[in-house]
Amino acid sequence: MSPTPPKGLSRLAFGGDYNPEQWPESVWQEDVRLMREAGVTMVSVGIFSWALLEPERGRYDFGWLDRVLDLLHAHGIRVDLGTPTVAPPAWFYRAHPEALPVTADGVRHTYGSRGAICHSSPAYREAAARITTELARRYADHPALALWHVHNEYGVPVSACYCDGCAAHFRRWLDDAYGSVEAVNEAWGTAFWGQRYGSYEEILPPRTTPTVGNPAQRLDYRRFADATLRENFRAERDILHELSPGVPVTTNFMTALSQCDSIDYWAWGREVDLVTNDHYLITDGRRTHVNLAMAADLTRSVAGGAPWLLLEHSTSGVNWQPRNPAKRPGEMARNSLAHVARGSEGAMFFQWRQSRRGAEKFHSAMVPHGGTDTRIWREVVELGAGLGALEEVRGSRTVPDVAMLWDWHSWWAQGLEWRPNEAHDARERADSFYETLYDRHLTVDFAHPEADLSAYPLVVVPALYLMTEAAGQNLREYVENGGTLVVSYFSGIVDEHDAVHPGAHPGALRDVLGLTVDEWSPLLDHQRVGITGPGGAALTGDVWTESVRPRGAETVWTYADGPAAGGPAVTRNRLGRGTAWYVSTRLDAASLDAIVGAAAEDAGVPGRTGLARDVEVVRRAGAHGHYVFALNHTAAESEVPLDGPGTELLEGARVTGRLTVPAGAVRVVRLDG
Repeated sequence: MSPTPPKGLSRLAFGGDYNPEQWPESVWQEDVRLMREAGVTMVSVGIFSWALLEPERGRYDFGWLDRVLDLLHAHGIRVDLGTPTVAPPAWFYRAHPEALPVTADGVRHTYGSRGAICHSSPAYREAAARITTELARRYADHPALALWHVHNEYGVPVSACYCDGCAAHFRRWLDDAYGSVEAVNEAWGTAFWGQRYGSYEEILPPRTTPTVGNPAQRLDYRRFADATLRENFRAERDILHELSPGVPVTTNFMTALSQCDSIDYWAWGREVDLVTNDHYLITDGRRTHVNLAMAADLTRSVAGGAPWLLLEHSTSGVNWQPRNPAKRPGEMARNSLAHVARGSEGAMFFQWRQSRRGAEKFHSAMVPHGGTDTRIWREVVELGAGLGALEEVRGSRTVPDVAMLWDWHSWWAQGLEWRPNEAHDARERADSFYETLYDRHLTVDFAHPEADLSAYPLVVVPALYLMTEAAGQNLREYVENGGTLVVSYFSGIVDEHDAVHPGAHPGALRDVLGLTVDEWSPLLDHQRVGITGPGGAALTGDVWTESVRPRGAETVWTYADGPAAGGPAVTRNRLGRGTAWYVSTRLDAASLDAIVGAAAEDAGVPGRTGLARDVEVVRRAGAHGHYVFALNHTAAESEVPLDGPGTELLEGARVTGRLTVPAGAVRVVRLDG
């Protein structure tokens, strides 16, 4: 994938959402002066401005936006210009109340927030196309325009509507996907519970039912809702491509698995000219910098390994969690540069100036309520200078070590009701496997299960309940050709319609793993199992056990107790030139590290024992050289070994074989040669 960078932007992007309409024009001059002081290179404008730009149907007021863009251009600041279609005006909803979305319980949302949209609504689609066309005609040739920003965070807060209009749209989508109602019946298994349909007109969205509804229908509705959002994005994108050629078009993703679960970003990544992402730290008691790294790696992977752009994050605390701690001194820069290390071409924020009114007035900003005599402002200015010193990394690519498989469709399917153990969570397994790899100082690419995996010596599969036959064959070929695979339990169970693969579990993975599973034996809350292995070593599992029958695989670790006592817990299957490991229980962190370590040894992936825990080292490589990003998330100074001498870009100092990184600091080295 070859992304199209923001037009005319020759430096790393630095800035944020700029909402001048919230302030009198007398503040605008101060804004651009401070932007220059901070080293701002680009701002996002107009994302929530539909009611100001079109105060009534067909009457437009672009004067204020003309003045804003002209002012920014005069001060050398590029513009990411939004189509404001995430927030239709009040007059639109008064004329078209049917465009407000309906919940599965039949409750219609009301106006007064953002993103309250039925994306199947013809009236909404027409109005969105109209305002997008007017913006493109007016600003296509504006000298400040660097990037078009369609809508905002598709899928947040409403991803699906269940109204009658969506029902009709869903039927059309099904006909396109399946071709006949008989094919729908087959895919959904409607013979169960007598749910067979005689015509499309009988099919409704999966609204609230007395007990569990049809899981295949619900899975397809997730796909339909995602496809409908993407259809609307493409409509706006195509208008912009036609009327504003040469200017890339994006929309801001939210790839963090904790922040948006309704979008298939593998599909969306193919639709944008530049992948962009929003990321906010989630305060849930875990190491937030690990979740940040995971989100950045996933975003880069959605971009096909190419450079991408962090379009939003926060300078300090957010305002929408139960508890919103401030970032500690230096954390803002460390967060920002962690994204850059993992492929972002800059660091943008929500927002430039902290609001005095509205729902997000306590969300941090580049210019806080306290103005320039604040720690946040001083750190913003320092970060701007640091990003300026890293200009040469633009266009380089992050160097991965291993891959992890992830599929949103599988996540959707596994999240439906009536699974063997509700304590089994696909995201938790992904987080745990990722954290294990992170603590081994390995940089992770994410990959779709049917993607080419030949570049990776080690591939981990933390939770892929849904797996196509093609994906299973892909993994078999990967191992046969010399790859090392690690698969966690409850993977490969169903096909794309949530139908169990014929034969014994684990379905699509039986051959590559060299085993079958006779029965799952989920554990009760607080129940643990012991596992013994080579030399009497002990592991601990919970949540899940299985009765595993090797059919070519060797038993490496054995259940010492629990429902599967005496049976295989962890197996290894040598197939062709490679090896496939299977883990049939949920291991704790230390136990999982032991298994991943053994698989990494099989794969020839070297350990990086010279690095301290929570000292993050990531490499980027490009035409101008090889770069080492060292981020110290600890409270103590740390030493990082280097492959040779080089120049530290943030301080401008020469370094040799070892790099000293102060507590909480970041260093970036361009290696010689």
